[in-house]
Amino acid sequence: MTSSPAIDAHSADAVERLRGAGLRVTEPRRAVVDALGSRPHASADELYEVVARTVPGTSLQSVYNALGDFVDAGLVRRIEPAGRPGLFELRVDDNHHHLVCSECGAVEDVDCVTGDAPCLTPSDARGFVVHSAEVTFWGVCPSCATAAASRPAS
Repeated sequence: MTSSPAIDAHSADAVERLRGAGLRVTEPRRAVVDALGSRPHASADELYEVVARTVPGTSLQSVYNALGDFVDAGLVRRIEPAGRPGLFELRVDDNHHHLVCSECGAVEDVDCVTGDAPCLTPSDARGFVVHSAEVTFWGVCPSCATAAASRPAS
């Protein structure tokens, strides 16, 4: 059985990411990185469902362990929207923020606010050296807004 060049390139990228972060390359870790590449903002449970299909015998605990190692190594970012399980993404090289739909839970990246952004600079850092700010914008995504608009008024 031969794999496609796109799959080989994607897997090679996962291996490079793991090695670049100083992590040992294992099949479950590679599969978790691959799954995150196609499912940004996924929970550990969602990633486990994908990984278990490609690496039989992988446990949910091994996915959690891999994600914890990835976060510690700076390979993955964990976000925690209120009322939701932790979500993971590979976009770690910037201080971007997120749009979260309060209806369906969809999550989208939004670039950091630039210019005068008082909410990103504390008025008194109280001795902290601030390295990032996390902002979550809550609203209704276009699909949910369209669906709500097409429902009859009650």
